[in-house]
Amino acid sequence: MAKNKTKTAEKNEGKKKRSQSTSETTPVKKAKLIPKDPEELDDSEETQQVEAAEYPEIEELTAEERRVFERKLKKERKKEEKRLKKESLVQDTKEEPAKQSGCELALQYLKSWSKKHKEWKFQKTRQTWLLLHMYDSEKIPDKYFSILLDYLGGLKGSARDTTIKKAEALMKEYDNKETELESDLQKISRIREVLQLLS
Repeated sequence: MAKNKTKTAEKNEGKKKRSQSTSETTPVKKAKLIPKDPEELDDSEETQQVEAAEYPEIEELTAEERRVFERKLKKERKKEEKRLKKESLVQDTKEEPAKQSGCELALQYLKSWSKKHKEWKFQKTRQTWLLLHMYDSEKIPDKYFSILLDYLGGLKGSARDTTIKKAEALMKEYDNKETELESDLQKISRIREVLQLLS
């Protein structure tokens, strides 16, 4: 029984010493642990030398306290690195250009068809947009309309049939009403060109 008491007393004394040594080093632990260069994340000798130079109190610590201190330094470095990455991501997203409109995308699609025919890929949405707006000279300028006529020459199947039917219906509509507006005259001219090409 006496042995148990002495062992318990020794354990208590050891705990007191450890708590005293950690309480003595608390100012070091509370110090700001952000490194000067967050890219130094390895545990090499250079890093340890830098830590010793930045934090001279580290040499006074025991081996266990030093490990705890180094772990805290590593955590702080990782937090700082994450923060810097987040900031750079936020800046990158701010610099992204605004999304292009359907008109711009369709015209680019048409241009790529004419210039880089081997690299070009069919996109139904772009073709549909072009077929819907091909008579509107504001959305499809004249220089693109000539390219569009070449593109329409390759139309096949239901897309070709539908385009012819819509052009004929529009032509009948404009034949029934007399108009002298320049925009309407331009549309009629485009409809005739499409019908001549596809019929």
